[in-house]
Amino acid sequence: MIQDSLFNIDSDLWDQNLLPKDGLVHYYPKLISGPESALLMNQLQKSLQWEADRLMMFGKLVVTRRKVAWIGDPNCAYTYSGVLKQAQAWTTELLALKRHLEELAQSEFNSCLLNFYHDGDDGMGWHSDDEKELDASAPIASLSLGAPRKFAFRHKEDKTTVPLYLENGSALIMRAPTQEFWKHALLKTKTIHAPRINLTFRKITSSNE
Repeated sequence: MIQDSLFNIDSDLWDQNLLPKDGLVHYYPKLISGPESALLMNQLQKSLQWEADRLMMFGKLVVTRRKVAWIGDPNCAYTYSGVLKQAQAWTTELLALKRHLEELAQSEFNSCLLNFYHDGDDGMGWHSDDEKELDASAPIASLSLGAPRKFAFRHKEDKTTVPLYLENGSALIMRAPTQEFWKHALLKTKTIHAPRINLTFRKITSSNE
């Protein structure tokens, strides 16, 4: 079970916005210790129903090697890349994590998308989290567990790129209007051979209206 002391929150240390314009992103390294992160990864792999992600690309259904799990309150359905995802129920661990991330982001979340990356061959292409179900005014809180990976933002107009490494146990808070002006990606690499789990806590609106 996640303890209340799990998160090492000292927000005074992390006030720098990572983006030069048109958005607000804060990075929180070492929010969870290595041993706690490993324990949490193990719990999540065992307690959730993971499945290969399915995407519609150029009119064709593509099944990824990367695994996903969609968690949320009742009726929190979510359509990503043309495929409807029905939410699994919250687990004790995820509810505790949600509470901590809500404190950090100063916002409420009702859903969480988890991605399991086997190694550096699994990645995520350039995209924005701007689906119609998402509350565009609410932040998105991203928690990284496992292998550190290179992540990047790219401005939609002038292609300015902002790279960073998402460390084990770190969090990234993306606030409006970041998704409107920036895309982001988890870049593939041949040098990473260990798994990673990413959790993005979100606020869904459309499915409950």
